[in-house]
Amino acid sequence: MARRVLIVDDETDLSELLGYNLWKAGYETKVVNDGEAGLQEIESFQPDLVVLDIMMPGLNGHQVLSRIRGNPQTASLPVIFLTAKNEEVDEIEGLSKGADDFVTKPFSIRVLQARIERLLDRGTADTPSSLTIGGLVFDRETHEATLRGKALPLTVTEFRLLSSLLEADGKVLSRAALIQHAMGSGVTITERTIDVHVTSIRKKLGDLSGIIKTVRGVGYRIDAEAVGNGTGDHAATLRD
Repeated sequence: MARRVLIVDDETDLSELLGYNLWKAGYETKVVNDGEAGLQEIESFQPDLVVLDIMMPGLNGHQVLSRIRGNPQTASLPVIFLTAKNEEVDEIEGLSKGADDFVTKPFSIRVLQARIERLLDRGTADTPSSLTIGGLVFDRETHEATLRGKALPLTVTEFRLLSSLLEADGKVLSRAALIQHAMGSGVTITERTIDVHVTSIRKKLGDLSGIIKTVRGVGYRIDAEAVGNGTGDHAATLRD
């Protein structure tokens, strides 16, 4: 079955061209030109990914994303922000609100397609199907995470970052390595982007946030001894 991509952008010519090119690439696409229509189509079209413009009349992209992340049924829906702004502060703001990726206009459709393919790639069958530490469980097959039995609303990029750290089994991963793991090759972003994602992950982990340790000047690692949640599970494990 073709993966579904919803494009929400008030630039009609651009959004129609993007929709056509993604359709040619094998995706089922839907194009709408304002935020309210985008939210309605998310419910009816049930896309696998949303390409979302920031600057739109009515509901802007930030407001639409806030509603997406605030709905448990769509909290983990992959979202790529499109914007004409090209400042690091704009990128950080978008990512801090829960965007998985950030593409500035004008952009190459081939590059955007590669970003879409990366986010929709759920991994391969030869990777461990499960990662666990304390009350945190990652299911690689369903691409879902739970914390003490409750769904953990991680974005796709956050899921990949945290699973990469868990899989490293306590070894330090540099920000550059985490960019490669979570964002893929050929992606031009600042290392500050990883810091924003890690901050978001820590907030969602709550009292388990201490398992992610910052190694100053290098990157991040998982500290299994910081679990301290009363489960008695003091090590990360991989399950086939």
